[in-house]
Formats: sequence, structure tokens, C-alpha cells
Amino acid sequence: MVARIASLLIAEDSKVQRQHLASLCHELGVQEVHEAANGAEALALLGRLPRLPDAMLIDLEMPVMDGVELIQHLQARRLQVPFVIASMRESALLTSVLEMARAHGHRVGAALRKPLSLEPLRGALLACLESPPETPRRTPAPLADPQALERAIHAGELQVHYQPKVDIRSGLIRGAEVLARWPDPAGGFIAPDRFIPVAEEHGLIHALTLSVLEQACAQAAQWKAKGLALSLAVNLSPQLLDSQALVGELGEVVNRHRLRPEELVLEITEGALISSEGLALGTLARLRMHGYGLAIDDYGTGFSSMQQLSRIPFTELKIDRSFVHGAHADEHLRVLLHSAIEMAARLGLTSVAEGMETLEDWALLRRYGCNMGQGWLIGKAMPAAELPAWLRQHRQRLPTLRAARSTAPITEHGALR
Repeated sequence: MVARIASLLIAEDSKVQRQHLASLCHELGVQEVHEAANGAEALALLGRLPRLPDAMLIDLEMPVMDGVELIQHLQARRLQVPFVIASMRESALLTSVLEMARAHGHRVGAALRKPLSLEPLRGALLACLESPPETPRRTPAPLADPQALERAIHAGELQVHYQPKVDIRSGLIRGAEVLARWPDPAGGFIAPDRFIPVAEEHGLIHALTLSVLEQACAQAAQWKAKGLALSLAVNLSPQLLDSQALVGELGEVVNRHRLRPEELVLEITEGALISSEGLALGTLARLRMHGYGLAIDDYGTGFSSMQQLSRIPFTELKIDRSFVHGAHADEHLRVLLHSAIEMAARLGLTSVAEGMETLEDWALLRRYGCNMGQGWLIGKAMPAAELPAWLRQHRQRLPTLRAARSTAPITEHGALR
């Protein structure tokens, strides 16, 4: 039985499908089921009902007004009714409509392939009620003041947080991503997307990177002295790759803290490398020759993935969160995710999944043989002082992580359906 759903509206042009869905809803304990043959009828019915239904089931392909138009009209009329999308169309189309609806702030439980059955519908209805409404996408916040940023860098105000990276097979921590944090005098932190572009545009990225690296290496040396050896992943701006002095500068910091280059992974965003030539490629080659790990970050979000992998000596492939989160329920994403992990394995690269948020994400990645992962399921980015408490808590969760199993469909030959 689905609690808190006493009434539901089905927008579906097929009478047979409406009867089937109504039967499922009654079986789930829904007392009052309303029916509409298209989006226009659904809107008219919403206007006549004494109170809005607790949820809706929306088909995509309907005459007069299709499901996409209906969702857009709900937004225009400010009708906040949680809903589940249902269609026989391909998963990529379903995902597009799902993202559109969530971008408008709607509470959407799932986008399901028809014909629907009892348990998937139960889960989707629960999800659309339990999840908070999405925040509509807003205009980005203004960029930080470059003079204030310069003062903050030279005053040592920028802090370093660490997001744990764990071995997906064992669940044990293997490293951490190093993330710059700038405290806001008004409270909290100034978002990186407000100050990193400023640092790159105003010639401050070099000083910022060295400040972050110095703090991170000092912390890694302290952890190492206490028996906790972690590989640190540090983001490297493509602007720094044109500097012939970079390799030497990194070496000085690493040597000063008695670390080895092998204990650092330098992350370079895939899209930023499209035009890397000359000095940049030479710098990357020298960094690899000195032993530093090289990661292609946000893999799958740019247009030159294969070209970059063929000409740069990467050791690690970081799969963007957009291909990870929710893949257990989306066949289209599963194909892309599985392909990236298999390709990394064949190229001898360590695969790292970003954006793990649920146990289902974890179980699917484990099933596909992904090497490492990071995300809110494991731990958020945190100050170094919070890591010991996180470690104690994480050890208690290891049995649950190791026992997780994925039910995503795979053929007996390992290929995705």
C-alpha cells in the first residue's frame, strides 16, 4: 500500500491502459482514481476537482495535448502535483523528459517503460512523494572579485577539503580528491565555479594551485606518519600545462613533504584538452615520466574523449556523475557506463566513478568491475580534521557495502539488453 496517496489522476489515451493502471493503483491502496484521455482533458479535470490529486500518471504520446505539453502547462499554471511518467518510447527520450520536468522544479518519481507492473509503480509513486521538489535552475551567481581573491590567496585564506575515494571491491579508502574552499565572510563557502574561472582569467591560478598543493601535501605527510597512506587527486588547470617550470615546482613541493610523485594524481578536465598541443603535451609527458598519475576528469562530457586517450599517457579515467547516478534504473546510462568501465580496463586505466549517491549506484559499479568511486554515498568533501570520524563511521558500513548486489538486467554474455 502506498501511504499518503488517496487520489490519483491518470492521463493516458488508451482505455485499456487506463483500466490496467487504475487496477494497479487500486491494488496499491489508492481510493480515488480519475482518468483523462489526453493532456487537455487532464487540465480541465484538475480545474474542476475540489482538491488536486495526490499524484498523477502521465503518458507521453497522447492526441490533442501530449505529455510533454501537459507538464509544461502544469508549470505555467503553477500546479504542483507529483507525477510519474510512463511511455513505451526509448529510455533516452524518457530521460530527456524526466530531466526537463525536474529542471522546472516538478516532483517526479520516475520515468517508466510501459507496460507497468505493480512493484515499479509502487516504488515510483513513493519516490515522487518522498523526494523534495527540485530547485529550478537559476541564473548563475556573479563571479568573485579578482582583487579579493588575490588577497585571499596571499593571506592563506583558501582552505582544502578532501572527498574520500574508495575501492569498490573492498570498500576501503584508497585516496581523496583535493578541493579548494574559500570561506565566505557571510558564512559558508564561495562556490568554486565563482572563483576558479576568475583565477584563470586574471593570472591567479598558478598561485592558487600551489597554495592548495602545499596544504594537501603537508596533510598527506601527516596522515602518512600516522599510518594512513592516501593517494591525493589534485585538479590541474590547463593553463598551467604551458609552463615549463611546472614539473620542477611540483617536484619541490612533493620533495619538501617527503612524498613520492606516485602518491599524487593530477586531474585534467577532458574538455579543456581539446586544443592541447606543443608545450602542454610535453608537460603531461614529463609529469608522467616523473611518476605522477594523470586522470582524465569528467569523462564523457566533452567531444574529444577518444582522441585524448590516444595521445596523452593517462593512468586514470574519471567517469562523470551524469553517467553514474541513476544508471541502475536507466538502460541508456547503463550502456554508456559499462562501456566506459570496460574501455578503461582494456587500456590499463584505473576507472573512478564520480557522483555515487545510492547503494544501487554502488552495487551496479561493483558488478561492472569499476575500480574506485566517490560521492555522497561514501562521503562529502570535508576538512582534514573530520576524516578520522568519517573513517570510524565508514568501517561500520563496510559489511553493507560489500553485501550490495545489483539487479540491473544483463544478458548471460555480459552485454546489456
